[in-house]
Amino acid sequence: MLLIGLTGGMATGKSLVSTILKELGAFIIDADKISREIVEPDKPAWFKIVEFFGRDILNSDMIINRKRLGEIVFNDPLKKKRLEEIIHPLVIEEENRRVEDYKRLNPDGMAVIDAALLIEAGGYRRVDKLIVVYADRKTQLRRLMERDRLKKEEAEKRIDSQLPLDEKVKMADFVVDNSASKENTVRQVMDIFSKLKSLKTAVMKL
Repeated sequence: MLLIGLTGGMATGKSLVSTILKELGAFIIDADKISREIVEPDKPAWFKIVEFFGRDILNSDMIINRKRLGEIVFNDPLKKKRLEEIIHPLVIEEENRRVEDYKRLNPDGMAVIDAALLIEAGGYRRVDKLIVVYADRKTQLRRLMERDRLKKEEAEKRIDSQLPLDEKVKMADFVVDNSASKENTVRQVMDIFSKLKSLKTAVMKL
């Protein structure tokens, strides 16, 4: 089985690339989806987060208000670090479980770990190849402001809280430039997928 890492910066278009890879036949493990599942009410991570941040971050249905929590952690590096210490190990544990389950059923398949903080959390070390989704700073900032309805200063703060995109690109085996049209991005992803399939075939013959 070939294990691929997919990451990028905020609002660079990682979800689009993930969707295209899924349509091409890859099995997607969505770290953001997992992170939402592990913080559902009454789960271990939920108790730890509420204990540290207080009940003001909860909605009336006891679900953690991600926007409210985000406003806290993106303005306090120490609190952001604590949140990551709670969430990251549990997300990685679940990712690994899903990888192993897929590997048993599809030993010749291709799995993709889709994670915004794949490099920051160290998860990139366990993948065979790494894809980084890139967008120029101006485009990334505009998309993030529109998507999350943020002012420019807040959007810049959130982007800067992650490892610089240029540093992620240096670590990539493949880069998808999503600064232009969707059609251009689709062509790039199809080309990368073709190369990965060839690589997987070559590995199987060894």
